[in-house]
Amino acid sequence: MKAVVQRVTRASVTVGGEQISAIGRGICVLLGISLEDTQKELEHMVRKILNLRVFEDESGKHWAKSVMDKQYEVLCISQFTLQCVLKGNKPDFHLAMPTEQAESFYNSFLEQLRKTYRPELIKDGTFGAYMQVHIQNDGPVTIELESPVPGAATSDPKQCIIIGRNWIPKNS
Repeated sequence: MKAVVQRVTRASVTVGGEQISAIGRGICVLLGISLEDTQKELEHMVRKILNLRVFEDESGKHWAKSVMDKQYEVLCISQFTLQCVLKGNKPDFHLAMPTEQAESFYNSFLEQLRKTYRPELIKDGTFGAYMQVHIQNDGPVTIELESPVPGAATSDPKQCIIIGRNWIPKNS
């Protein structure tokens, strides 16, 4: 599972010319679900997103507070294109979870976000729709998250090094 998290002053999503969701200050999350994702990756990503410290604290210290700490909003957009692999110059999406499975999985992701945080502060787009996402990035701050590689010895980043996009246990 991959997520692109952007700190925003505001964000909205429009489908067919109609705005369907909007948030003020908070984070916009573009989420790409892979074929191999399970409940474990879902829970990991929810935890990471909601606890990601991208906001200042009351004294102005940077990188000190999460969206939950600040009681800000979250706008989630399902984006299978994050699972892209290039074949020459052509995008290939064979690593993305098929639509039928992905919609149910994405709805479970939203449900977990709402269960973990405040449901009224979690907004989303329309799964599978052609959308226009309007993001006013604050900073700009954009963070890429990726769930640990299945089968890795550990998912604790203190016990791993990152080579490219792969988690490698330090003991390897």
